[in-house]
Amino acid sequence: MKTYYKINEISKLYNIGPDSLRYYEKLGLLSPKRDTNGYRMYNLNDLYKITVIRDLRGLNFSMEQIKEYLHGQSLDNTLHLLEEEQKALRRQRRLLQIQEDRISDRIRNLKAAQAVKADTIRILTLPERPCVQISETITRDEEMDFLIKKLHRRHEKQIRDLGSQVIGAWPDPEELRKGRGNVFTSVFFVLENGGKNPDFCLPAGQYLSCYYRGSYNQNASCVRRMWEYADQNKIELSGEPFELYEVDNRDTTRPEEFLTEIQIEIKNSQE
Repeated sequence: MKTYYKINEISKLYNIGPDSLRYYEKLGLLSPKRDTNGYRMYNLNDLYKITVIRDLRGLNFSMEQIKEYLHGQSLDNTLHLLEEEQKALRRQRRLLQIQEDRISDRIRNLKAAQAVKADTIRILTLPERPCVQISETITRDEEMDFLIKKLHRRHEKQIRDLGSQVIGAWPDPEELRKGRGNVFTSVFFVLENGGKNPDFCLPAGQYLSCYYRGSYNQNASCVRRMWEYADQNKIELSGEPFELYEVDNRDTTRPEEFLTEIQIEIKNSQE
């Protein structure tokens, strides 16, 4: 086994760029010798230190923490470092589990969306749903996307994963009554687990529900069918229609695959 290795050999062996190795030297973590031509030569002690640096960096330890460990290495320090590594791994495991659970939920929801029967009007009983929103007139998909991102930025501490977030919008009711769809007055998020500091709540109770597939310019005709259904079945509605986006451009670029649900609150018969 060789005693000394050149910087290009170390770089290839550890998949670490030469600039990083020079940076470690600048921090005083490595002390390569120079050959007669001035090239850096790393010994076995340097290789050990590089292994430690690489492993700890992979666990998101700071260079300051790594430097402190390497310059004061002892049994107590090693035990402390191992305990910190253990905590870091447990944190990573928890985060990975959260990510896996979110992906599993998204897969389940998308598969359920594929099986939804569109254009069927139903009555649903739903719990109270706290929401946050931005109010602004929206007439184009680009405006909707911009406001969704703006709303996410405003509430990103509560909403970690925009891909699985329940997103909705309020169509302009006056435009709907004129038979014109795809004009909205606000966009909103339904908060999970009760949420904090909501802007409003969708009340608990019964809702008229209908799904449609395809482009959003169908919402006016879908709402009209729901109003007609309510009249025919003597159902008194107490709220304006709103949309929930089950499948949208977060999931597909094909408009024919979009799935949207419209809900309208039903007046409580006990009122």
